[in-house]
Amino acid sequence: MKLRQGVALTTTEYGAVLLDERSGTYWQLNECGAVVVNALAEGLGREAAVERLLEEFDVERAEAEADVEELTRQLAEAEIISR
Repeated sequence: MKLRQGVALTTTEYGAVLLDERSGTYWQLNECGAVVVNALAEGLGREAAVERLLEEFDVERAEAEADVEELTRQLAEAEIISR
């Protein structure tokens, strides 16, 4: 998985923002979403994103896995990432 070309990622004080330069649409991400998208931007997969969530936040593995799956599904539907 990786960010599609033409998608800019900017870290903010509260998480991150994704900008689809093609459509002008942007996504505001909380800190958890930012961790996941940063892992994907580095070319890492879902499991690595889950591991990063577990390292950074007090969350159960099942919840981290569900959150990563849901976010990647939404981003894939919006054509922000390629699977």
